[in-house]
Amino acid sequence: MSLAGTRVFIVEDEALILSTLQDMLEDLECQVVASAVRLDEALAMARELSFDIAILDVNIAGRRIDPVADLLAARGLRFFFATGYGHTSLPDNHRDRVVLAKPYRKRDLEAALAAVALA
Repeated sequence: MSLAGTRVFIVEDEALILSTLQDMLEDLECQVVASAVRLDEALAMARELSFDIAILDVNIAGRRIDPVADLLAARGLRFFFATGYGHTSLPDNHRDRVVLAKPYRKRDLEAALAAVALA
């Protein structure tokens, strides 16, 4: 499956991880439409942005991503979580979502994107 042209919104507070993730997405020919490093910024963008898939870090500067996940779900938008804490760290009502375990490689990212795109 080609991911070329897939529009991605990223919520990630670690600058190095964000930069690496953006590079990986570009290598997969995805288009990063926006990224947020703070929860308030992520919520504002999640209300307005148009994208195909969002990648959400579970912990943003010590705050849980739950409100953003709930908003995206209410809008019917696709997303998955990136976390080093496993499924147990996910918001209760989103435990069935795809999880990209940190640290990850490009092939792991590609598999997560494909799983969400096909869902």
